[in-house]
Amino acid sequence: MIKRIGIIIIAGLMLFSEKGVSQDPHFSQFYANPLYLNPAMAGSVVCPRLILNFRNQWPSILGTFVTYNASYDQHIYSLNGALGLMVNTDRAGAGILNTTQVSGIYSYRLEVSRDINVNAAIQATYFQRSLEWDKLRFPDQFDPKWGPVNNTSEQLPDELRKSIADFSAGVVMSHEKFFAGFAAHHLTRPNEAFISVSRMPIRWTGHLGAIISVEKSNSRKRTVEETTISPNVMYMQQQDFQQLNVGMYLNKYPFVGGLWYRYTIENSDALIFLIGLQQETFKFGYSYDLTVSRLANASGGSHEFSLTFQFDCPQKSRRIRPINCPSF
Repeated sequence: MIKRIGIIIIAGLMLFSEKGVSQDPHFSQFYANPLYLNPAMAGSVVCPRLILNFRNQWPSILGTFVTYNASYDQHIYSLNGALGLMVNTDRAGAGILNTTQVSGIYSYRLEVSRDINVNAAIQATYFQRSLEWDKLRFPDQFDPKWGPVNNTSEQLPDELRKSIADFSAGVVMSHEKFFAGFAAHHLTRPNEAFISVSRMPIRWTGHLGAIISVEKSNSRKRTVEETTISPNVMYMQQQDFQQLNVGMYLNKYPFVGGLWYRYTIENSDALIFLIGLQQETFKFGYSYDLTVSRLANASGGSHEFSLTFQFDCPQKSRRIRPINCPSF
């Protein structure tokens, strides 16, 4: 009960502090949510693709952060690029603050050489953010003996629902054996506050890695049956928050395993363990974040699921090489 009250108080103070700045949800399986990682990943597998993601962060603390994501993308030959659609829903503070995002993406594809491709993308996003005022508890409501029995003197916002337009951009360079990307989200820094002004900080993301085959093969085409390892790193910064993920995938058909260390610059955060199953038409992944920070005994870690459906390409006049990067 004390833990529940404490979280609600903290959520209320964060929402109405003029210095309070939020961070975007993050996913441990960042390559299993490629459009969220970088809009330039739209069309990365060329053929139509549908991806579903779910993350429950710190479930022992009232399911404080629960995030759902769905995306669809495919290469469009007449546009010399790809289109993508993404919907993301986030519930924070046990449902006190709820955010829904709908994004449209266009990713232009440039073939620099026979071995190198570059995708550059722009993303337009519509945000809708709602506040459950009745669930908030403030310090002036609490009686030392009886608990939350008083009325608060905090000002009720004029609006409990905000609509926001936002824009992002990204670029990805792909080679047969390695890849690298950079993305910038919230370029226009829209105001997300219900009271006063609090502008979204830009989220900068850099990611790179390699696909290394452990088989002897002369083929240039990657297949899901091929045994590979993929070391990779992802760095993200948003305002004062910085995060570094370092790890590796191992693909041994039909299974995929992964291990990462996530460090938030100021302290160690988590070890991430992944197990996945993949076929030509679908992929399923489960990951668990083992918290190693001071929250370890109370957080319950984090659970994340991903499900990808891969569809056949429509009739095409020429072959487009996909971006060689992990799928989880």
